[in-house]
Amino acid sequence: MTAPIRVLVCDDQMLVRTGLVTIIDAQPDLEVAGECGDGRTAVDLAGRLRPDVVVMDVRMPVLDGIEATRLLAGAGVPHPVKVLVVTTFNLDEYVYEALRAGASGFLLKDAPPSQLLHGIRTVAMGAALLDPEVTRQLVGRYAARIRPVEDGAPQDLPLTPRELEVLRLIADGLSNSEIAAALLISQETVKTFVSRILAKLGLRDRVQAVVYAYRRGLAT
Repeated sequence: MTAPIRVLVCDDQMLVRTGLVTIIDAQPDLEVAGECGDGRTAVDLAGRLRPDVVVMDVRMPVLDGIEATRLLAGAGVPHPVKVLVVTTFNLDEYVYEALRAGASGFLLKDAPPSQLLHGIRTVAMGAALLDPEVTRQLVGRYAARIRPVEDGAPQDLPLTPRELEVLRLIADGLSNSEIAAALLISQETVKTFVSRILAKLGLRDRVQAVVYAYRRGLAT
């Protein structure tokens, strides 16, 4: 039997945290490794328990979810932990900052339990969880902030024209199936392109690919 996905739940609202724990523990393939109410404790527990996924609130005492995420999954962390941000604030600047800090994705707290469980499983498998429509709104809202960070023309990128095309579609918030339909190719081919793009650019997941594309001026 495959070992269950071990989840650390971090939320300062006890009622919300208890609900998350109950939903997760009821699944045969998931297991709550621990729970806490602030970011500092989350970092400490993650270091000791080594969960597969940390479900992280954004606004918390002692250490907020953004800084906790940066310590757990940010650049230079030797053994990063996958973080799924769960927040009340749709398209809040804090969510964007959490993604930049290394989170693998985010969900809203009013999402149905099925989406939470899907999100945990998706992140645990190494994929990013960012709803395509929310991606379009999120990066569109902060595009002006992202784009000037890095310079470089498309021809400077180590990507083939097709890979560059796929990257632009990722940045537009299209899912694999939508990209496949737009380019008249199979979803498996799209997955291959996405894997190559991430490897060539040294990116961890689609979230980083979206931010990268905007920083390089490849999307508007």
